[in-house]
Amino acid sequence: MARHGGRGWYGRVLAAAVGVTALAAATSVWTAQAGPVDGQHSARPAAPGSGTGRAPVSADIAHASDHGAQGVNITIDDGPDPIWTPQVLQVLRENGVKATFCMVGTQAQAHPDLVKAVVAAGHRLCDHTVSHDTTMDTKSHSYQSRQILDAERMITKASGGVRPLYYRAPGGAFTPYSRHLAASRGMRPLGWNADSKDFERPGADAISATVKNEIPHGPTILFHDAGGDRSQTVAALRELLPWLKQQGYSFGFPVR
Repeated sequence: MARHGGRGWYGRVLAAAVGVTALAAATSVWTAQAGPVDGQHSARPAAPGSGTGRAPVSADIAHASDHGAQGVNITIDDGPDPIWTPQVLQVLRENGVKATFCMVGTQAQAHPDLVKAVVAAGHRLCDHTVSHDTTMDTKSHSYQSRQILDAERMITKASGGVRPLYYRAPGGAFTPYSRHLAASRGMRPLGWNADSKDFERPGADAISATVKNEIPHGPTILFHDAGGDRSQTVAALRELLPWLKQQGYSFGFPVR
């Protein structure tokens, strides 16, 4: 569920991030050991990013598209869902569009076939934490670490080994610590510019109108494929994807 996309929030986060390098160096985070993916893992302390085999990326919150000024990024949150994710995938396939799926760890664990279908279709994965706690910015570093790293492990296992390339905080609840931890794991923090408000289920026409009004503000559009009835989202995507093409937009991925 959307709270904010990170642009206004980012200014506050940046101010709070003074000395975060020292914080990251001094603070241990939890690195998952081999074992069942159950959200409660054995762990050992490790420096952020150590032993991941992944090059760190920028800890700044991404909004831009890798397709440049006329690029848009379709992002789909909170799934996968056995009813709505296949329908979203079908609409994307019909329009030749690739998207970024921000998956909740428990959902990925429950529906690995859908995670694999997302990857097989050429879409990208994003870590959306284990339990979608929109208050996690108020929680301890150890709690934030477990939410991010356990979800990364769940999604990677469900996908058959494909790791998420981004991290999106639930409701935009980023912290300097969570951003730097995710970046050290090779997951770029991901915001949004245009909130479709589809989570509120205002009707497909209202969702489409909101996106059309918001897209001048930036390229990354937020939709959902879980958390309730997403038939309005599917219908809105059917209208919006061709409309965006008609406006001269191309579909890309968030910058890394």
